[in-house]
Amino acid sequence: MAIESVAIIGRGAVGMLYGSIAEKNLGPGVVEFVMDDERFERHAGEVPTVNGEPLRVRTLPASEAGPVDLVILATKATGLDRALETMERLVGPRTAIASLLNGVTSEERVAERFGWGRTVLSVAQGMDAVFIGGEMTYTHPGEIRFGAAPGTEAGVVDDVADLYARAGIPHVVEADIRRRMWVKLMLNVGINQTCMAFGGTYGTASEPGSEQNRCFVAAMREALAVARAEGVDVTEADLAQMAELVAGLDPDGLPSMAQDRINRRPTEVEEFSGTVIRLAESHGILVPTNRWLYGRIRQIEVGF
Repeated sequence: MAIESVAIIGRGAVGMLYGSIAEKNLGPGVVEFVMDDERFERHAGEVPTVNGEPLRVRTLPASEAGPVDLVILATKATGLDRALETMERLVGPRTAIASLLNGVTSEERVAERFGWGRTVLSVAQGMDAVFIGGEMTYTHPGEIRFGAAPGTEAGVVDDVADLYARAGIPHVVEADIRRRMWVKLMLNVGINQTCMAFGGTYGTASEPGSEQNRCFVAAMREALAVARAEGVDVTEADLAQMAELVAGLDPDGLPSMAQDRINRRPTEVEEFSGTVIRLAESHGILVPTNRWLYGRIRQIEVGF
């Protein structure tokens, strides 16, 4: 079934990045942002910009929205509960669902509510979008990597891939998407948390021999150990590739948790070191760097 209507929940950096790309290629009216009514009222009149141009994708309150062919979740993990409520108005019998949330647990919660049949597993990686003060900028759009869950119906992945191709959204269909999700979690555990804890950037975290770089790599290596204990074949080559990816980004750029520190917003620390620590305990693995990062980030959040 060709996807002709798309609703994005989450008008942050990732949502605006892919929403604006899709609007340019699909034309007006195909893609829309949907917010719960309270959030819509709070942001009424705001027109964020994307690389200096006003965002052209329209935003609707949930009370005025209806079922669409594809729902893309692009909120932070801290907003998932509210996003699931908003989705009730958008999900019909043939609606496909793609979650771009960080971590490895959001699809399970989506499927608990809406089933696995139309849900695909996804990660967004490689982008350098920064959203501060109503202005979103980026130079690298990154890509969406996705694939079928064990319960995903035949044809759903193909339908989503066709939509991404028409929308001009860089994407890769993964044969083993669970492994890719753990590689992305490993990256986030390292770069997001290090930059948040130190107030750093992609450049400072990539500087060889620096304290930030040591923290970045050590946190990833602990996540790698936990992934392997979970039966996921994440390797040192994956770690090196992620470190190289970060080193190739704008050195002044900031991952999302570093932006949270500037914007004084709750972070996704529970999805990152929280997940690593919880699973490490079940396997008897020591993760001192992630324990330090968890405590440091929570300490910073208390001051918000």
